[in-house]
Amino acid sequence: MKNILKNAGTDISASLVVFLVALPLCLGIALGSGAPLFSGIISGIVGGIVIGTLSGSNLSVSGPAAGLTAIVSVGISELPAYQAFLLSVVIAGCLQLLFGFLKAGFLGDFVPTNVIKGMLTAIGIILILKQIPHFIGYDSNFEGDETFNQEDSQNTFSEIFEALRRITPLALIIGVLSLGIQILWEKVLIYKSKIFKLIPAPLVVVLAAIAIQQLCSGVAGFQLNETQLVRMPISGNIREFASFFTMPDFSYFNLPAVWKTGLILAIVASLESLLSIEAADALDPLKNVTPKNRELLAQGTGNIVSGLLGGLPVTSVIVRTSANVNAGAKSKLSTIMHGVLLLLSVLFIPDLINLIPLSALAGILIYTGFKLAKPAIFIEMYRKGWDQIVPFVVTVIAIILTDLLEGIVIGIIVGLFYVMRSNFRSAVFVINDANKYLFRLRKDVSFLNKSIVKNKLESVPVNSFVIIDASRADFIDKDIIEVINDFMKHAHIKNIHVEIKKSNFKSTHNLFKEQSQFSII
Repeated sequence: MKNILKNAGTDISASLVVFLVALPLCLGIALGSGAPLFSGIISGIVGGIVIGTLSGSNLSVSGPAAGLTAIVSVGISELPAYQAFLLSVVIAGCLQLLFGFLKAGFLGDFVPTNVIKGMLTAIGIILILKQIPHFIGYDSNFEGDETFNQEDSQNTFSEIFEALRRITPLALIIGVLSLGIQILWEKVLIYKSKIFKLIPAPLVVVLAAIAIQQLCSGVAGFQLNETQLVRMPISGNIREFASFFTMPDFSYFNLPAVWKTGLILAIVASLESLLSIEAADALDPLKNVTPKNRELLAQGTGNIVSGLLGGLPVTSVIVRTSANVNAGAKSKLSTIMHGVLLLLSVLFIPDLINLIPLSALAGILIYTGFKLAKPAIFIEMYRKGWDQIVPFVVTVIAIILTDLLEGIVIGIIVGLFYVMRSNFRSAVFVINDANKYLFRLRKDVSFLNKSIVKNKLESVPVNSFVIIDASRADFIDKDIIEVINDFMKHAHIKNIHVEIKKSNFKSTHNLFKEQSQFSII
């Protein structure tokens, strides 16, 4: 609590930035999912307040995820009513609670660090590419879309070329101003006075954009239309506001499709959350480690609440988390406050929110994307060697050309290949001095090393002396033991003398069979 109060000023400032980033994404993802617009706001509020309170992460921000858009869209279209889909969201939350109690959070630890860094870099590049059309006033695709192939039959690159033919001058001016203010603020002004550290640059961007948009609203041919502004649902009174919320219909409880959708949502949302938490920990300047099982419990609770109120499924989200980190957040107060700001904005200032140009918000997201995908990260990974740079680059390219989960799976496969390759090479070490051979088995010698061990042993010439040193091996697979024993059985035919230096581990201590032609050290 003392830490939260100590950093309250910084966290509240950061929460404004996250709020401005989250708002169009909540609305855009709801639009892209075919759900009511307000459902995106509900899930953003729940992600901020409920999950923010329960999560063990200080910096992670949860909300509706672009990675679930396709699943949500299919679920809503296939189920008999939106209320049935909400029941699937509640079921997904209950299953996530079960995952948490079963301690399934360990799965997140199996993602290599280079793949996590590739994921963050890819998200940064996707942010830049996907926001360019909005930056110049072409808003045919919904905010928050991260997939390469879009629903409008365009892809990430063709959308940019199409947008370049339909530039809106005022949107471009506001977008450039947005970037300029952020660069000036971060590179110059915050070093001039402490007050600039307390006022977030994105807030200044939004206020300046609203002022310009209003000044130009009466200029013929030089104004923005409604599709180029934020479109938040507006309620005239409390009763109308309450009508935005929808309860799930539990009469669909026995419908198999409801459970199928719930199970898919639970699995995908859990995987995305675990990946995002790994990314959040990687971004954290203090390198705190988030309890994974607690995160699953928090996400499950959040999805239950979101489903009961009429919201979309929620996950931990990298874009909002990275904006939170870059804004200087220190504790979970920032995450919680961004949820509170979402709630207050729809209650009291929806008309003002609807004056915000999307190009201004695109400028904020592009700047966030650049921070995630700085060229320096590529140089850093290259210097670490091919076993680091290759999985990193493959992950980046795969995520850009597919989507987050598919790209991560491809990156993990490539990463595991290099891990296996490294272990394969280092597990068996052979030294040859004249007719004296040392076979040193190190670390874990698995069945994957069987071929190299067998070939190396069979290549030993006649009248040789062989030492097989297993003292440094943590584990030796029984297939390897069998290969060595077979070699020792016929070594005398080639007049090869063999000595075994055994491992101290019980798993390998008594596995080598004693033969007359070799001795045991």
